[in-house]
Amino acid sequence: MSLDACAANVQRGDPDRFLAVMAAPVAARARLLPLYALNLEIARAPWVSTEPMIAEMRLQWWRDVVTEPTPRAHEVARPLHDLIQSAGLPLDVLDRMIEARRWDIYRDPFEDQAAMDAYLEDTGAGLMWLSACALGAAPEAEQPVRAYGWASALASYLRAIPELAARGRVPLVDGRSQAVSQLALRGLIRLNAARRTGVPRALRPALLAGWQAEGLLKQAARDPAAVAEGRLQLSDFARRGRLLWQATTGLF
Repeated sequence: MSLDACAANVQRGDPDRFLAVMAAPVAARARLLPLYALNLEIARAPWVSTEPMIAEMRLQWWRDVVTEPTPRAHEVARPLHDLIQSAGLPLDVLDRMIEARRWDIYRDPFEDQAAMDAYLEDTGAGLMWLSACALGAAPEAEQPVRAYGWASALASYLRAIPELAARGRVPLVDGRSQAVSQLALRGLIRLNAARRTGVPRALRPALLAGWQAEGLLKQAARDPAAVAEGRLQLSDFARRGRLLWQATTGLF
């Protein structure tokens, strides 16, 4: 029931986000790790069983954790509860982030592009806004943080397309090359909009988790076939170099 357990879970299950949090200032890590550990728990919940009801129960368990006034004896739930209380995290954002993962349980495609956009908004953008809130974000920072989070979520989602398809899901509303390229360009537009608006330096550790977004989205826009073929990735040099640059400069 400690931050060490959260860190160990994130390191094993979400190594890219673990690298990002370790590049953040030490004080920020204690605020980010419980949220990243929660994200890992709810992202895995739909896949741990072939029985939809079990997955539904796991997600409901986490919804209850978020709203209950007393902490549960769980290695992630306890530090998460403490963070919710100390940072005053918005419970509605947490609930939508968990609820959105119900889509992963079933094999139904997104109803339309707006539904997919909402999924990215509630999952990735919601997580990045919660991370910023944990670092003391004011309401006026929400729009740029969410825009950057949405772009980052899209980049990660595009990278997961082959695995989702292999598991019998229909991950894209329109999988044609032109549509994938246009989707990636939409992500780049949101990323650039976040830059134009700006985010206070104190909140920028929350944005480190999106350090690969720009490179991945540019690659997807230029070479959309890389998405379905599982080639959407940055070189190790580019990955680490970009993270180092973002962490040291504070730019995003």
